[in-house]
Amino acid sequence: MNAFDKDLKDFKDKEILITGGLGFLGSNLAHKLVEQKAQVTLVDCMLDGHGGNLYNINDVENKIKINFCDIRDKHSMNYIVKDKDYIFHLAGQNDHVLALNDPIPDLDINVKGTAIILEACRNNNPDAVIVFSSTRGVYGPVSELPVKEDTSPHPRGIYEMTNYTAEKLMEIYYNTHNIKSINLRLTNIFGPRAQMKHSRFGVVNWFIKLAMENETISLFGGGEVIRDVLYVDDSIEAFLLTALNKNAFGQTLNVASGVPISIKNIAEKIIEIAGSGSLKITKYSAERAKIEPGDFYADISKIRRIAGWIPKTSLEDGIERTINFYKENRGYYWE
Repeated sequence: MNAFDKDLKDFKDKEILITGGLGFLGSNLAHKLVEQKAQVTLVDCMLDGHGGNLYNINDVENKIKINFCDIRDKHSMNYIVKDKDYIFHLAGQNDHVLALNDPIPDLDINVKGTAIILEACRNNNPDAVIVFSSTRGVYGPVSELPVKEDTSPHPRGIYEMTNYTAEKLMEIYYNTHNIKSINLRLTNIFGPRAQMKHSRFGVVNWFIKLAMENETISLFGGGEVIRDVLYVDDSIEAFLLTALNKNAFGQTLNVASGVPISIKNIAEKIIEIAGSGSLKITKYSAERAKIEPGDFYADISKIRRIAGWIPKTSLEDGIERTINFYKENRGYYWE
């Protein structure tokens, strides 16, 4: 048994709430917690197009509870947060392009929804630990790489701005009301159980789908932009290790591979492993050009120092595992 698995024993019989629990991250997190014999409750309003999928918990559905409600419903949240030891707040509006045309869902779900959860905890369960799933997008364009947590955020879009606002709410409730919260700024996460119906989020998974269908992957601007991508199992370990670590309370932490790679190289590796697919260079659409922040990869020394977390899965291994999952389960994720 490695040190990580030993630490996870602390989740046994603990009461866990996962918002957005039927989505990509939430369902993978639920599987790991069920494995540790935690008492898991999922909240999901099944927001159209965001990846909520009952099949995501098909093999653990008899070991968890599901509440189909909205985090903006304060009466539901006041009840649901009671007696929870850990709350993993993953629910949100995460369609970057949608936010360009209509900012209200981002403001309503990402900001108001987060405030309702924090108020529910303040009034009904102030001892809960809350881990918030934020995004590296809050940094916006950066002038120095790798990006550290003390880099001044310059969110470029509504989605990124609302995540940054939610982070600040977490900080305020920690400092003012002693609500034990942690902000995790996630890089591009990929892997099993993500939605595969559209390309509006999850670029690596979308490339995998195109390659598996022997279609063409379009590389905007030549694909030379640098990214930092992480396999989902590694991100789940980051959630769990930080939740268990008191030194992480009140902190904002990067969760990433820390390894720079171009979008083009990612696509090439996917095509090589899938054994199908092709590439073409295309111009940025007007919408994508407006929200493209440029090169990014993260410094992950802070989370390594505080929580002992390091990513374990190579890009190649993660791509292969993801392809194998969708080969067996594509009927539940494709159109």
